[in-house]
Amino acid sequence: MSLNDPLGNVLSHIHNSEKASKKECTLPSSKLIIKVLNIMKDNHYIGDIEKIDNGKSGLLNVKLIGSINKCNVIKPRYPFKKNDIEKFEKRYLPSKGFGIIIVSTSKGVMTAEKARELNLGGKLLSYVY
Repeated sequence: MSLNDPLGNVLSHIHNSEKASKKECTLPSSKLIIKVLNIMKDNHYIGDIEKIDNGKSGLLNVKLIGSINKCNVIKPRYPFKKNDIEKFEKRYLPSKGFGIIIVSTSKGVMTAEKARELNLGGKLLSYVY
């Protein structure tokens, strides 16, 4: 496991906890991780997220609901234009309309679908299905 990609570590920990049928997992916290987890929560891939203060950056306690088949970061973080999204959806998602790609744009972190609606480009972060 690489220690210099916190988002990758968090997503692989969630994926492994889901495969082990755990009900919750505790993860390190950062602004980017919180934004990505909130998008996953809004799309019903994970349950509630609870912040635990440990004196440092904090920890997150995430409730798992067993609806993730696969989640991972996209490396390298490819830049994309508003018209490129479909190419990456074909590459990273198993079928059309199944799963989400999470991207970072000038307007913040959001799903690729929302970025397409807002005519934004940016960088790919991760995928979940």
